[in-house]
Parts: sequence; C-alpha cells; structure tokens
Amino acid sequence: MLELDKVLADVREGMIPAFVYNDEEVFALERERLFARSWVFVAHESEIPSPGDYVVRRVLADSFIVARDEQGQVRVMFNMCLHKGMQVCRAELGNTSHFRCPYHAWTYRNDGRLVGLPFHQDAYGGEDGFAKKNQRLLPAPSMESYRGFIFVSLDADALPLLSFLGDFAFYLDLYANQSEGGLELRGPQRWRVKANWKIGAENFAGDSYHTPHTHASVVDIGLFREPKASKRKEGALYLAGPGAGTTYKLPPGDLAEKLAYVGYPPEMIDRMRASWTTPQRALVEDDGFMVSAATVFPNLSFVHNWPQIDDRGTVVPFISVRQWQPVSQNETEILSWFAVDSRAPESFKRDSYKAYVMCFGSSGMFEQDDVENWVSITEMASGSMAHRLHLNSRMGLTSAGDAIKPPMPGFSGPGEARQGFGEFNQRHWLSMWADHLEAR
Repeated sequence: MLELDKVLADVREGMIPAFVYNDEEVFALERERLFARSWVFVAHESEIPSPGDYVVRRVLADSFIVARDEQGQVRVMFNMCLHKGMQVCRAELGNTSHFRCPYHAWTYRNDGRLVGLPFHQDAYGGEDGFAKKNQRLLPAPSMESYRGFIFVSLDADALPLLSFLGDFAFYLDLYANQSEGGLELRGPQRWRVKANWKIGAENFAGDSYHTPHTHASVVDIGLFREPKASKRKEGALYLAGPGAGTTYKLPPGDLAEKLAYVGYPPEMIDRMRASWTTPQRALVEDDGFMVSAATVFPNLSFVHNWPQIDDRGTVVPFISVRQWQPVSQNETEILSWFAVDSRAPESFKRDSYKAYVMCFGSSGMFEQDDVENWVSITEMASGSMAHRLHLNSRMGLTSAGDAIKPPMPGFSGPGEARQGFGEFNQRHWLSMWADHLEAR
C-alpha cells in the first residue's frame, strides 16, 4: 500500500524513495492527478502550416487530432467518434478536409463538425431521431499556444498558458524567438525505452553533473568540447516558473563573438540581436551564459548544443524539442523534433540537422549514453530493496537544508540561478510533481 504522504514528504526533503521510478500505484496517481491537470505540449504550428494539415498526438491514453481548419484556425479534437467510440483518424499526419470514421463512416469536417451520417433518415428518422446539427468531435478542454507551441490541458479550468509559463517564457524565447519568423519543427522521430518518464524530464531540467562522466566519450572523440568537468562547473543552473535548465559559460567577447563561437552565421546573429529583449541579450553578452538543456513541467524538454560536425572542426548549433510521453511506469515513448529558425540559411539548416542527428537523434551519441543509465535506474527501482532506499537528491544543500552557495547576484534572467553543480532544478521539478500528486 502506497503511503503517499510519507513519500511526498521525503521527496520534498530531497530524499527520493527509489521505487517511485517504477511503481504502478505512483503511475496511476500521475495519470489521474498530474496529466489530467497539466498543460501538455501536443504539436507546433509549423507542423500544420496549411488548411487541412493535421497530426495525431496523445496525452497518455487520450488521442487528439491537431488540425488547421479551412479558415486557418488550429483545432485540437478528441480522436473518438460520437457514435461507437472508434478512433476517427488512424493516420499520424496528412492533409484532409474531412475525417471519416472507418467503423460506420460518420464524417467530420476538419473543424470537428459532424457533416455526414449514412442513412440518416432510414436509421434515425432524420433530425428528429438524431439531430446532426451542432454535433462535433469533442474539443480539448483547454487549448492555447505560445511561440507556435500548441498545448492542451484536460482541465477546463486550467490557468491561462502564459500565466502558467510565467518567468520561464524568458528562457523559452532564447530557443524559439531567434527571428520574427519563429521556429520550424521537423519530425518527430519517436522511439520507446524501458525507462520511467520522470528520469529524462529531471535530467534535462538540470543535471550538468552527469555530462563529464556519462558523456566522456563524445569529448574524447572530439565531437563536443564543452562537457568537461571544468566547463560544466562554470555554467549556471536556473529555475523559473514551471521550468528549469542549464547553461554553458562562453569565452569573453561581445554578443556577436559569443554567438559565432557556438556556430551561428552573421545574418542569424543580426536577427537574434533584433528579436531578443535587452535582458535576454545581456544574459549571453554580459553574463556570458548560453542556454543548453531545459524542461518545462511536466514533460517537455529542450536541447541547445553545438558539436563539431566534421574533421575540420566545424561547429554548428542545433535545437531539439522532445517530449517524454509515459506509456507505463517502466516505459516511455520519446518524441524528438529537430527545431531551427525558419529564416536560417538552407546550408545552416542542413548542417544543424546533421549536428542534431549525431547527438540527440534516436541513434545519437548523447542519446545512447543517457538511455543506458535510465533503463538501468528503472530496472533497479522495480525490486523490493528499492522500497528501502532513499536516493539522495540534496546536492547543493547543507545537512540543515541551507544552500551551500547563494543565488547569483546580478543574473540577467528571471527566477533563481546558481553557478556550479547542484540539484536545485531537480528538486524544483519534483516539488511540482509532489504538489500535483497531493492535490486530490
């Protein structure tokens, strides 16, 4: 029997009961109390640029059609026929003006309206037996977008998305607002791993401590120059609103020199300078920090890295967007998109995609390192001994619970930032996790 109050109290102390990374009761609570309330990313507007375009995405077991209707409006509709509950759309993506249920051929326009019902008069007596007018696929209870990122919540009374994002929008813009054209996403690649979904979300939120060790081989072969322990310790960890992330410390120079160091061409640098706010530019130019990995609670993560893509030492940055989609307590479907500024030169888009595939595609070098760890953690969490062990997630705290280092003074971004190693970000993420599981 799960002693939830004790589990959550331990989590808030930074002592994590190991079994929570592979427990059926915990997963049932996550499904009921966390994913039934949270804002969850489902698609990007660049995936459905034209009227009739659609993709099919899930929030755990709930399937949604994300479509752009004939008037250009984005719709998110529950993918279940009003008649017998069949999945209406069984293709993952496409372009269509109508969706037709394969069971009895009830037909819906791409705005969700029911427009076709075979033998309506014979079977139902027409409108008298079943009023077709005003019937439509069930819309997502809440749907909003920010910078082209489309989110849904299964809670009809969800906090407005921008209020939910809060101060983290400042950091999200550093990935998503490099020009007035915004991002374009390609993908997703998707694959499943025998690992609990929380492990990846926590890792991307702030685990700079693992990179010099887990990813030592990518430094040894010359793919990436940054994950050395000395470099990671110079970076800052930040947390703000529902998000948290890591940064790298850049070498001295002005904004153009720092962005060129990570591989951006001059025309992109000019647009980034124009698109970012003064504090966003100051974070890079004055503070010298460049955003890397981050997670928006609960399960949306970002990566920004700049590997070497050839034996000449050419450095090219890439942005990746990924979602940790829970399948069960011990399996996760990873959805991974390549993201790039829509106005970037075609040569840059090509090279940036190559950098992404090398590092964080389904067979990427970083990806393989990480998954090996996460699968092992999940396996170990399944046994009886995991109910006796509390994992220590108190890095950066004294025994009394005080921070070893204070927050950085003068940091240009909102929220709280600390330089060096620590698990403040993971505890921040886990505190939100605990709050959701506690709320009945």
